[in-house]
Amino acid sequence: MLDIKQIRENPQLVQERLNSRSGKYDIEPILQLDRQQRELEGTRSQLQARSNEIGKIVGQKIKSGIDPQDPEIQALRDEGNSVKATLSQLEPQEKELKAEIAQLVLALPNLPSDSTPLGKNEEDNVEVRRWGDEYIPQNANILPHWEIGEKLGILNVERAVKVAQSRFVTLIGAGAALERALIQFMLSLHTQAGYVEVSPPLLVNTESLTATGQLPKFAEESFKCADDDLWLIPTAEVPVTNLYRGEILAAEDLPIYHCAFTPCFRREAGSYGRDMRGLIRLHQFNKVEMVKFVEPSTSFDELEKLVGNAEAILQALQLPYRVVNLSTGDLGFASTKTYDLEVWLPSSGKYREISSCSNTIDFQARRADIRFKEAGKKGTQFVHTLNGSGLAVGRTMAAILENYQQSDGTVRIPEVLQPYLGREVL
Repeated sequence: MLDIKQIRENPQLVQERLNSRSGKYDIEPILQLDRQQRELEGTRSQLQARSNEIGKIVGQKIKSGIDPQDPEIQALRDEGNSVKATLSQLEPQEKELKAEIAQLVLALPNLPSDSTPLGKNEEDNVEVRRWGDEYIPQNANILPHWEIGEKLGILNVERAVKVAQSRFVTLIGAGAALERALIQFMLSLHTQAGYVEVSPPLLVNTESLTATGQLPKFAEESFKCADDDLWLIPTAEVPVTNLYRGEILAAEDLPIYHCAFTPCFRREAGSYGRDMRGLIRLHQFNKVEMVKFVEPSTSFDELEKLVGNAEAILQALQLPYRVVNLSTGDLGFASTKTYDLEVWLPSSGKYREISSCSNTIDFQARRADIRFKEAGKKGTQFVHTLNGSGLAVGRTMAAILENYQQSDGTVRIPEVLQPYLGREVL
């Protein structure tokens, strides 16, 4: 959530930053309501001061011996009652204005950082670096991952659709084992890098989704329970970030690093017709997520480290990838700066997203009210939160099935995963 003070004091800058994003955002209604609310607050403060003053004067006069029924005291009491009646009308009006402002501010995305490239869409994303060109397969007859998976008997879509619907898959035998190995391998590397593993709830309440920015704007993207205020999580970022919602952390406890493996659930609204086959775009998929809570002065350095942690997985698996800095037009709602890691999928001859690493600065922390306090200093500050995939497990499996295909129709298992599986090929 943006700071209303920032909107009020720097409206031109805020509007320009918002205009650089995709979509249309207008802060003028917020500014108008904010002016009304502050005027109302000023009037209410003056009336409250007068009410307090009247009470004090009446008390002094009675204490000095004046009869409580004296006309002068009665006049003061009448004025006091009139002021209180007016206050009783102004207070709900002010509360209503504040609630209306809050709802409008909740609909605004984060402001892009100065180091986020300007652009209209993903075509304007800027490539930062590539890694692993030497590992790009030279075989021109590589099958798409869903075809080789079905041939090997480790992936079945037809039965998953029978059980659920389209955009679900079932992994069988070595396929299920490979996924489990990937999850264990990713978590092991992250915990070695200093992340503390957590296993959070897979169902969260509306307040949790609002805190991280999925609500109210993206309700159609999530699965909601019919009879409870609970939603299936779209990513572990939601429950892990909300573990600290409403808390004041000690500065000496920062930074806090967490990693978590969870299934994730997304409707993929608006993406029908895209990636209908395979493991790229599913309603249910597994992911290992990294989440950080850090001091504001360190958050952009922490973003670079976060990207490095995700890259370490791809490098250990020897999967070719590139890093891109997302443009303002492709930036996620809560992010001020995002790097995507895109892995090479030889069957399509394209790099495809496998991780998204974002700095949300204080945007999520304001919505979730997560602050920290430095010892010996007055007041508190909002933490900065960061999150990144480390990695999307299904997409990692897809990349392995394609990049490690062999001419005899088998798939070689990456060396670092062989101890988990006890075999060298699928």
